[in-house]
Amino acid sequence: MSAQQIVVVGLGATGSAALCQLARRGARAIGIEQFAIGHHRGSSHGPTRIIRLAHFERPSYVPLMRRAYALWRELESATEQKLLHITGILEIGPERGEIVSGTLAAAKQNNLELIALDANELMRRYPQFRVPPDYKAVFQRDGGVLEAERAIAVNIHIAEAAGAVIRTNEKVLGIEPRAGAVRVTTDREEITADAAVIAAGPWMGTLLPNLRLPLRVTRQVVCWFEPTPRAQFAEDRFPVFILESPYGNHYGLPLYGTMGVKIAKHGHRDEAVAPDNYETTVSKTDEAAIRAPLQEYLPGANGRLLSAQTCLYTMTPDQTFIVDRMPGYPQIVIASPCCGHGFKFSPVIGEIVADLITRGGTERDISEFRLRRFG
Repeated sequence: MSAQQIVVVGLGATGSAALCQLARRGARAIGIEQFAIGHHRGSSHGPTRIIRLAHFERPSYVPLMRRAYALWRELESATEQKLLHITGILEIGPERGEIVSGTLAAAKQNNLELIALDANELMRRYPQFRVPPDYKAVFQRDGGVLEAERAIAVNIHIAEAAGAVIRTNEKVLGIEPRAGAVRVTTDREEITADAAVIAAGPWMGTLLPNLRLPLRVTRQVVCWFEPTPRAQFAEDRFPVFILESPYGNHYGLPLYGTMGVKIAKHGHRDEAVAPDNYETTVSKTDEAAIRAPLQEYLPGANGRLLSAQTCLYTMTPDQTFIVDRMPGYPQIVIASPCCGHGFKFSPVIGEIVADLITRGGTERDISEFRLRRFG
């Protein structure tokens, strides 16, 4: 019996991870990307991402993240490439705010050890911060920085070594389920395969119009600033952080090469856009939204702008993922870790996708991610 032929549409974080898993399992995998690998038009580009175990958003993420950490380590071992930099992560804000209270709830539900800090202790340990006396912080030792673009390159490398075919600068125009198969039409040809994985990120709704997925694509901006003094913002002295304040929820990462300190506002300006037509130039207004809390809470990071990029979030109404088989057509799997914090989950999402395709199910609990929740 010949191996299944499987087409993976989209080769960002999720698609590349799924392709890697499928190819390693012996599938005849074809990965199709409408741009180049690592392009700057979607959600997976840029050098770094935050990785953390406890999530204030949903305590149920923790079991998936435990598996994701193990898989990231496996990728590092298999390729001798450094992907994780463990710096710890500080989550800071009002004691009853969503970040501090949510992280503590996730830790309690999953028996995780966190270090709780009051404002004085936070500033004693990390003098880079200036916070009000009523603010609290929780510190996760296992948080840190993930090498994003390198991670995608590692997935692609492993997939190709296992026999996967990579097709770039090829646009998928249509996906049509057939009896026990699927036809994928591109701007080059038609491919009839046994199964397909749709990991198209912001283009998911366009490729699957009949599903009427309730997706909203928003424009995001990240900035890198020159900190003062630089030594205080190196990864051995300055952890990853998430800060809740009257200015919104901002996050930051320590110095990375010559790029400076990475700072962004989660959700940015909540600006809905079309993925094929949005403003990629970063304006002074964009920069101001990201700088807003720095002078007050993190003055050393409020230096010269060194670089800036745009990217896209794909949002569901309940602000979590879509991972499921298409209703009536189990040979098509939809994988969209939406809402701006999906990158770190990508190896376990790729594993789940491969399970759904090759085994018909998964041992991971994905009940929260099923399509039926949208009615």
